[in-house]
Amino acid sequence: MTTSSIIRRKSRQIMVGNVAVGGDAPIAVQSMTNTETCDVEATVAQITALQDVGADIVRVSVPSMDAAEAFGKIKQQVNIPLVADIHFDYKIALRVAELGVDCLRINPGNIGREDRVRAVVESARDHGIPIRIGVNAGSLEKDLQKKYGEPTPEALVESAMRNIDHLDRLNFPDFKVSLKASDVFMTVHAYRQLASQIEQPLHLGITEAGGLRSGSVKSAIGLGMLLAEGIGDTIRVSLAADPVEEIRVGFDILKSLKIRNKGINLIACPSCSRQQFDVISTVNELESRLEDILEPMDVAVIGCVVNGPGEAKEAGIGLTGGEPNLLYVDGKPSHKVDNESMVDELEREIRSRIARQQQVKHPEKIIPIKEIS
Repeated sequence: MTTSSIIRRKSRQIMVGNVAVGGDAPIAVQSMTNTETCDVEATVAQITALQDVGADIVRVSVPSMDAAEAFGKIKQQVNIPLVADIHFDYKIALRVAELGVDCLRINPGNIGREDRVRAVVESARDHGIPIRIGVNAGSLEKDLQKKYGEPTPEALVESAMRNIDHLDRLNFPDFKVSLKASDVFMTVHAYRQLASQIEQPLHLGITEAGGLRSGSVKSAIGLGMLLAEGIGDTIRVSLAADPVEEIRVGFDILKSLKIRNKGINLIACPSCSRQQFDVISTVNELESRLEDILEPMDVAVIGCVVNGPGEAKEAGIGLTGGEPNLLYVDGKPSHKVDNESMVDELEREIRSRIARQQQVKHPEKIIPIKEIS
C-alpha cells in the first residue's frame, strides 16, 4: 500500500494532559460536548462515548462559575484530557485551573484588562496548563471588522497576532492557535499565512460547517487541503450532529490521507449489475457492527471479480463476489462464502485477525474475541 509523503510543518510541542500536540506527535482528534455542563451525569456520559470511539481530547464549555464547579466534578470522573472553553470572565479560567483543567481555550482580547490576562497566564504557568487562542470569523474585534469591512484571512491572522502578542509579552510560549471560518478558502488562506509566522501548533477546523453530510464534505475539503500541505497538529470537525460523528469523520479524514489510522478502513465498490451480492447493505451492516474496533485494518468488499481479487490481495481481509464468493485473509484466498452467512463470516474473520494482531503486540494478555450472535 502507498504511504503518505506529507512533510509536517515543524512546530513547538505542547502537552494537553497526557496528549502531545505538535512536534512529531500524531495529529490529535477532538470534539466538544453539547450537553449542559452543569448536568454532570450527561456530560460525563457524552465524554465517555467520545473516548470510546477514539477521541484524544474533549472540549467543554464553561460559561459560568456554576459550570466551573460542575467541570471539576466531571474532571474527576473521566480520564481523557479536557479543555475548558471560556470567554469574558477571567475568574472562571482561574477556577478551572485549580480544578485540574488540561488546557484553557480563551481569547486574551475578550478577557479584558492586561492584569486579568496576566492573572490567567500566570495561573496556567503555575499549573502547567497550555492555552488555546481561538479566533473565529463570527466574533472578530469591532475595529478589525471596520478595517477590513468583512471577515478576511488577513483579518483573522491580525486578530490572532494581537492575541499572540499578549502571551509573548508575558513570556508564555505554550499555546496553540485556531483560525476558524465557515468559508473553506478563507480558513485555508488564514492558516497558510499564520503557519509561516509562528512556531506554535495549529488547531484546525472549519467552524459551523453544517450537518453531518454537508459539514463532513466541507471539513474534509478544507482540513484535507491543509493537512496535505503538512499544516495542522490537532483537528476538530464541527458538525451539527452527534459529537461522536465528529470523531469518526476526523479519523476518516486522517485515514484517507494516510496520516493516522484508527479503526476499519472499508474499501468498497459502489456496486453495479455485475455484483454477486448486495454490496451496499453488506457494507452498511459491517460499518454498524465494527464501530467498536479502533485497531487499524483495511477491509475490501468488492461485488465482482473485475477489481475484487486485486483489492482483496492488498487488504487484511477481503471479499470478492463471484460464483462462489471468495474470502481472502492476509492477501491470500481462504475459503468460499455464501451470501446468507457473508456478514457474520466477515465480522468473525476481522475480529479474529484483530485479536491475533493484539496478541502479537501484547503477548502477556489474553484477548477475547467478541461472540457473533
